Amino acid sequence: MSATISWLPLAEFSYNNAEHLSKKQSPFLTIYGRSTSFDSIHISQDTTSGNLSTKLQSVQQVVKGELESEIKCFKKYADRNRAIPPDFQPGDKVWLASKNIKTTGHTKKLSERWLRLF
Repeated sequence: MSATISWLPLAEFSYNNAEHLSKKQSPFLTIYGRSTSFDSIHISQDTTSGNLSTKLQSVQQVVKGELESEIKCFKKYADRNRAIPPDFQPGDKVWLASKNIKTTGHTKKLSERWLRLF
């Protein structure tokens, strides 16, 4: 158990430093605006608040664009299985489902699914 716990910081570092498919960059780069290396941690000399702020805003814009493209891709595949809902008008006749209506004499399995036009 203690051997596993000693590897957790390294596993966390590896996960946070790996490029994710949806964002096309690592979570560390997304949050802090810079990437890390395992050999040595190097902080750039240009760490003023204005430059860091603009850099973080540009990173957030890139991530937002990547996530929007991923959402479009997910929507495309989800919409393949969706049917177009019927367009009902007032006065149209529809079948009444027996799903929440108690009937007598039949089991639920043997009863009619649709009762009548309503």
